[in-house]
Amino acid sequence: MMKNNLTKQKVVDAASSLFFQKGFHGTSVRDIADKAAVNVSLISYYFNGKQGLLEYAVTAYYEAYLQSVESALEEVAPLSPKEQLHQLIFTIIHYKQSYHQLTCFIQRELSLDSVFVREMAVTYLAKENYYIQKTFYDALSNKMHPDEKTYLLMQLKGMLITPYILHSEWKDQIIGEYSHQQFIKKYVRTIQKWLDFVLDNKNDKDFIHSGNKSSQKS
Repeated sequence: MMKNNLTKQKVVDAASSLFFQKGFHGTSVRDIADKAAVNVSLISYYFNGKQGLLEYAVTAYYEAYLQSVESALEEVAPLSPKEQLHQLIFTIIHYKQSYHQLTCFIQRELSLDSVFVREMAVTYLAKENYYIQKTFYDALSNKMHPDEKTYLLMQLKGMLITPYILHSEWKDQIIGEYSHQQFIKKYVRTIQKWLDFVLDNKNDKDFIHSGNKSSQKS
């Protein structure tokens, strides 16, 4: 059983790398088998072909991702909303960066209108959005205008996916485990500084009123 699991993981890792480099349609089952050093028939046996392999890899990715988010939020439940949000951001970026090739591939696919996108939106993406929105809104001032909250949430969600949409901007500078860890540390700190600015000003009347006035004018 353990050997079978290791073989399946080798295939998933190989497929993730190739999908990232060549795209789903540009990658053949033979390419995956050669990179994973397995027989082509094993891919049919374990995954029922390339489409089945894609579905298996993405499902495993999101299930583990959401489990890590849920576990992190449970652990920090006694902390302040701001501290909970900081931990959530770290957990999200750490997971996405740990599987950056598959993350980049998935984000690229999500920019397309396909059955794959719709299925992901209905299941995993809706749940991810719930955790991010709830944790973020819990940390924001109740006095803030709803439109302002929505716009800030859009900015936050944009920061969480931008590195994996624009991976060409940093891929040449990140080689090896140490540089990946440094990227996580620095990028999380950047987002947290933005959050601190937003949250520390949440009770600033001028900040809140300026948001309300701009919303009313529009």
